[in-house]
Amino acid sequence: MKALVTGAQGMLGGDLCRLLRERHEVIGLGRADLDVRDEAAVRGVIADIRPDVVFHLAAMTDVDACEQAPAEAWRVNAEGTAYVVDACRRIGALVVYPSSIAVFDGEKAGPYTEEDIPCPANAYGRSKLGGEQAVAAYPRHVIARSGWLFGGGARDRKFVGKVLRLARERDTLLAVVDKFGSPTYTRDFAAGLIQLIEHGFHGTVHLVNAGGPASRYQVARAVLDCAGITTCALIPATSEAFPLPAPRPRMEAATSLRWPFAPLRHWRDALCEYIGYIGAKAPPTT
Repeated sequence: MKALVTGAQGMLGGDLCRLLRERHEVIGLGRADLDVRDEAAVRGVIADIRPDVVFHLAAMTDVDACEQAPAEAWRVNAEGTAYVVDACRRIGALVVYPSSIAVFDGEKAGPYTEEDIPCPANAYGRSKLGGEQAVAAYPRHVIARSGWLFGGGARDRKFVGKVLRLARERDTLLAVVDKFGSPTYTRDFAAGLIQLIEHGFHGTVHLVNAGGPASRYQVARAVLDCAGITTCALIPATSEAFPLPAPRPRMEAATSLRWPFAPLRHWRDALCEYIGYIGAKAPPTT
């Protein structure tokens, strides 16, 4: 199988390309290689490579940046995805689209399933839903929703990386107790994507590590425990302590009614493996 991965230099793209290369031919393209906002470029690259499957990871993922520039978020996440889908339709390639639980409004009491109706609460969620709609209009597709991804190693600037860095710099650290999600290791998510396509799955599925819902406080507590950090006191806080440009859904946890294999491992086990992998050290600040 020949696989093309857009957004190959991101934290998910790195894990996905490494795992794919164990069994398949892989062409990984970063932002400098392919601007998904350029319809002609997208069509030309995919026509030239003629992959069997395109893992479309390229996206604008900074939730606050999307809120501040919603037109650009839509251009990248919705229109860019539509260009990829059209190019894949022309050659009959499968499209695999990682999406987000942020397509829901977060008002549900418990985890979201594939049967819940999307209703995004912010510009990022709206743009990802636009991408989903473009993908779903093409029969040869997989949409895999996840959320609260962690990974990236030394380049980790997301929640887990920030907690590690700040906990080594400070005596106290605040963490939110009123937002909930499904922490998911990028390596496990990538392995799940490969498993889906190798077994011929089509459609929409939620793909998360087991053990949720978990609050940001619970994830931060687990980070400190896995890293063996005892010098920083973790203090529970509400979302009001962290005013942000984009509204955050209260519930971003998910479960699956359609995942056809054994459940992914508990997020705590995956988190401890990840922190062990990066040496239980905060990523460099430069």
